[in-house]
Parts: sequence; C-alpha cells; structure tokens
Amino acid sequence: MINFREEKVMKKSVKILSVLMAIVLMVAAFAACGESTAKVKVIDIKLTNEEYAFGVDKNQPELLEQVNAFIKEIKEDGTFKEICDKYFAGGTPTPVESAQEDPTKDQLVVATNAAFEPFEYMDGDKYLGIDMEIAAALAEKLGKELVIKNMDFDAVCLSVGQHKCDIAMAGLTVSEKREEYVTFSDSYYEASQKVIVKGDDTTFDECKTKEDVEKILNGFDSTVKIGGQQGTTGQSYVEGNADLDFAGLAATFTPYKSASLAVQDLINGNLDYVIVDEAPADAIVNAINAMA
Repeated sequence: MINFREEKVMKKSVKILSVLMAIVLMVAAFAACGESTAKVKVIDIKLTNEEYAFGVDKNQPELLEQVNAFIKEIKEDGTFKEICDKYFAGGTPTPVESAQEDPTKDQLVVATNAAFEPFEYMDGDKYLGIDMEIAAALAEKLGKELVIKNMDFDAVCLSVGQHKCDIAMAGLTVSEKREEYVTFSDSYYEASQKVIVKGDDTTFDECKTKEDVEKILNGFDSTVKIGGQQGTTGQSYVEGNADLDFAGLAATFTPYKSASLAVQDLINGNLDYVIVDEAPADAIVNAINAMA
C-alpha cells in the first residue's frame, strides 16, 4: 500500500516529468521551426575554380602596370585582407562615394555593376563592397578622383573597351571573350560557382563531391529552370562555354539583372535552382534567411 508521503512524492515526480516533457517538446518545436524558416540554402560544394581580375583599358598600359603593382602591394601589406575581413569576418564596411565625371579633372573612372554583394553593391547613394573599397584605395594611391559608373553587368567590359571607363571592377572572372574588350590585371581573388536551393529541397543533401553535384545537374532536362545573373559565369556554366571549359547542362537558364532577383524568384516558385558565385551566394542567402 502506498502511504500519503509516497503518493505525494509520486505526484511531484509526475509533475516534474510533465514539465520536462513540455520543455523537450518546446525545444523540438523551436528546432523544427528554425529549419522551416530557412527559405533558401547554399550547397557547400564548389563547382568551378575561377580567378577574379580587373579589366583595364587596352589603351592604358601604364594603368595596367600601376594596377598590378597595387594588387601586389595590398596583398603583401595586409590591406586586401583587412578589406575582405569587413565583409567575411564581421567587420564594418567603409562606404565609398563617387564624384561626378568631369573630363577636365584627373579622374579614375570605374565601370561596375553594383548588384553583386559583397564585391559591389549600394546603400543609398553610397557604394559598398570589396571591389569598391579597392577602387577607392587605388584612386587615392594614383592621386586621382574616383568616379564609379554603375551599369548592367553585360556593359561593364564593353564600356572599358569603348574607352568610356578606365577600368572594370565587378567581380570579373578572367575569360578570353572579355579579353576582347579589356586587358586583365593580375588575379586578386579565387572564386567558384555554387548551387542555391529552397530550404526544404533535399536534392543535393547526400552529395559529398563536385562530381556528385554534377551527376545530378547533368540528369536534368530542359523542364528544369536554373536562374542566375545575366552575363556571369553562372550563365556560362549552365549554357556551356568552350572558353571556360564548361560543357553546359540540358536545363534551361533564366537570366536576371542580379542574383538577388533570381533567388527571390526561386522562393516564389518560378525557378528550381540558382547558380551563382560563392561569396554573393552566401551573402544573399544569409540576408534572406535573416528576414525569415
């Protein structure tokens, strides 16, 4: 027979167990909620190995020499790392202002597409990004006033080739096609393409290598829609590019003015996947999921 004290202890134990069970269920619910609020995710496997460089006006060989010397200098003295840390290691970005173009002044005119965070993007009328901070430092080094001309990505190298700008700084992957318009500087950054999927998409979850991801990508037909920024390496990867040694996919590529717009359309259900450069992919996904 259970006496009064034992009954009281048992009731207290049951109550404690109930509370603990409730806490466990609550934690599990929060965990499940956390997973479901991740609208998109990056498949953390590199599909390519690329090099970014700046595109210099072919008629300005002296500027090319100055740019190459500057790239070497900022890598050796730690300036390049300091700039990158602002965007990759929780630092505080430095806004960059553009002067008005004036042919009577000694200016460095930079062509860019400010829709490629963290390399170039805008906050109001100020420019931010790794390339933009390098541009500001380069202009200061050369004793020139900085002018930034924001345009569609496809026009960046063309504008330099037409001598409307001195240099293209827009997260440019070195390619023979672009070398028709510019002379590339020494490489300053190694990049790669990655796949972005919806948060609940498990298509690539078992992939361990680049070959695993490519096997799945190569299995898609034209009904699969892959988005990305127009004119970028992501488009070349999907459509094929002999210059970059990309065989291409059977999937259909849908171009956008920015990778952010492509990812938003992925969320809206109009795309199956997005392929974009690694650093912008991480920046876009982190920003979107932070608002979830």
